[in-house]
Amino acid sequence: MIKPKKRSNVAWRYRFYAPCSHPQVSNHLTLLAESLPSDSNDESTMPPVIRGNRNRCSVPGILYNTNTMEGFHALDKQGLLKAEAMKIWEDIHSGKAVEDCAVLSRVLLISFADLKKWNFHYWFAFPALALDPPANLVDLRPASQWFTLEEAESVSAACNEWRNSSVTADVPFFLVSIGSDSHAAIRHLKDLEACQRDGQKLLFAFYDPCHLPNNPGWPLRNFLALISARWNLKTVRFLCYRENRGFADLNLSLVGEAFITVQQGWREQQCVPNAVGWELNKGRKVPRCINLAKSMDPTRLAISAADLNLKLMRWRALPSLNLEILFSLKCLLLGAGTLGCQVARMLMAWGVRKITLLDNGRVAMSNPLRQSLYTLDDCLNGGDFKATAAVRSLQRIFPAVKSVLEDCKRLNDLIDSHDVIFLLTDTRESRWLPTLLCANSNKITITAALGFDSFLVMRHGPGPFNSIPNLKAETENSLAAGMDNLALTNTDGKHRLGCYFCNDVVAPTDSTSNRTLDQQCTVTRPGLAPIASALAVELLVGILHHPNGIFAEAEIANSSSGGNFELPLGILPHQIRGSLPHFQQMTLLGHSSNSCTACCSTVVSEYRKRGMQFILQAINHPTYLEDVTGLTELMRSANSFQLDWDDDIEVADDECVEL
Repeated sequence: MIKPKKRSNVAWRYRFYAPCSHPQVSNHLTLLAESLPSDSNDESTMPPVIRGNRNRCSVPGILYNTNTMEGFHALDKQGLLKAEAMKIWEDIHSGKAVEDCAVLSRVLLISFADLKKWNFHYWFAFPALALDPPANLVDLRPASQWFTLEEAESVSAACNEWRNSSVTADVPFFLVSIGSDSHAAIRHLKDLEACQRDGQKLLFAFYDPCHLPNNPGWPLRNFLALISARWNLKTVRFLCYRENRGFADLNLSLVGEAFITVQQGWREQQCVPNAVGWELNKGRKVPRCINLAKSMDPTRLAISAADLNLKLMRWRALPSLNLEILFSLKCLLLGAGTLGCQVARMLMAWGVRKITLLDNGRVAMSNPLRQSLYTLDDCLNGGDFKATAAVRSLQRIFPAVKSVLEDCKRLNDLIDSHDVIFLLTDTRESRWLPTLLCANSNKITITAALGFDSFLVMRHGPGPFNSIPNLKAETENSLAAGMDNLALTNTDGKHRLGCYFCNDVVAPTDSTSNRTLDQQCTVTRPGLAPIASALAVELLVGILHHPNGIFAEAEIANSSSGGNFELPLGILPHQIRGSLPHFQQMTLLGHSSNSCTACCSTVVSEYRKRGMQFILQAINHPTYLEDVTGLTELMRSANSFQLDWDDDIEVADDECVEL
């Protein structure tokens, strides 16, 4: 059995071969995916060898895969070959090669894979012990010419029976004995002495993968070394067994005689013979190289190249990076403008493949310079819909992405069917309904908003009813009973994080009607959107890799609060506010408000009770949300609050504090 060697660039493998079955084509040595261990450093992952398959005669071997081209060229090739030959020599002297003759045929492969260009450099070696002097092969001819007719029929029948038995089908070295009555029998190598006592005609046979009519295959080299070292035979009759369509073919098979004369002391275990076996490339001892890029589907190449970058990140710096979560994530982007274009590209860079875009705007002439998914062609003839053009562009950039465009009328269903929602629209009021729906569905929600030279990126906290499973199915009475405990806290009793509207004291209103052009358009510095978009996606990845996910506490830079976990991606803030004039950014924390117009328990409860009727009333009556949440009363109380000043008290100048 082969055991994995604990070196970072070494992995043991099983390969397979079978007797030659075509007069013009040799049988290939095959490496199957199922023969590879899932972890080269874990012996328990080494798959068991499945015996009895006539087309899978196992060949133990070793693969050295280097990480650099320089490492590939620097390998001690002769030393590696010598080490494999040593294993064969030890197996011969220990008797293991007689009990399990598959160990006589080893294979060595060194390789370097350039996965960016799909160039594979490799070099095979078939380690063979060199007899000194070499064996002399004579009288090599087709087996049908060496056997009598009766012997040929009996040998064919015996070989077919041997190959059809699940016990012996994959035993590549064996004995063929022929009695005086022309009856042939096949026996294991360990039965040699019994065959010699019977005085029968004896041939040492092996499965020959070679098709050449005048050349035995490579397994004969080590077979002769075993015969000489183990039994000290000087004259050996051998059979190169070959097949045609799965049956013994003595016209293809060869019989020959080998004369072995080795120097004194050659058979001693401590005297390891020289080894040969590196495969020639066009007559030269150089490695081979193959490029698979041209033969592969471009989409699959793109997928593989994208995955490679992420896997290298996990290998070098982030072992805990969960690529499966990223690959399966479904993201909904509300807004396909300056922010939406950048967020979509950042998501693809992180391996997200399922992106839905929602935007009813059209591509204008001013858009392509700032909105990276659009070109001038998208602006012609009145402009394409942004969602449509963005989907086309994403699929040109990365064909494997599954991006779709959707109708705003299905907003509630879209939010329910996605894992993450990005709020990327350019008005405050357009974020209100998605924020409410996300709080109701308890979805991961990321907001990115831009000013002229400042930005906000934040994650919304969980919804107010996150601790009651299947709350939609609960009765209104049970809903009301649980509201007091659920308004401001998470399942662990801690304050939940606020949403985009939690700090507002007025309800969102129409901000675009009766506005000048400069007031309607989002006028920002060009470098702002890429920064905010990248931070939004990085914030999402941090949430996905936090043990508490959406319930994770907020962390602030240079603070140990909430740092109970060693997070490979760093802290997980609630809000990130940036300022380009000072090239600064801050991490802030804001808790949920029980008067929030979007995520408080009162608003979510009203939505669950009244549905679309509540939405329409909130939109058509701007003060309705303020009345429901108590903001109206709060503002009335604030306006009526008066302070009495004592003008008689004098304060010294040094007691004043400048703010």
